[in-house]
Amino acid sequence: QVQLVESGGGLVQAGGSLRLSCVASGRTFSSSAMGWFRQAPGKEREFVGAISWSGITYYADSVKGRFTISRDNAKNTVYLQMNNLKPEDTAVYSCAVSKGPSYYDLGNYDYWGQGTQVTVSS
Repeated sequence: QVQLVESGGGLVQAGGSLRLSCVASGRTFSSSAMGWFRQAPGKEREFVGAISWSGITYYADSVKGRFTISRDNAKNTVYLQMNNLKPEDTAVYSCAVSKGPSYYDLGNYDYWGQGTQVTVSS
């Protein structure tokens, strides 16, 4: 059984920064690719970014240059550093474990955390 727990969300003004964490347990974390997704009210869940087991990163165009994903395998943790936040970044952010290399595909992920709320005020 895999468990993912996100933290670090909160309320921030536009232009501010937050760092989200996702701690994984119950699986060999270092060999798993991880993804970050977000879901705003009334919208579908969307891909934010992913990091392969080797540390290669992938990002949605909407966050490229502002968000950075990293991982610490010794801590079984993946991070999402979010800078220059915009009101349209407001959403619940969730991490997930990837089953394969189709990182942009929602269906490629088989374990999900509960998510953490990020609210960006204008």
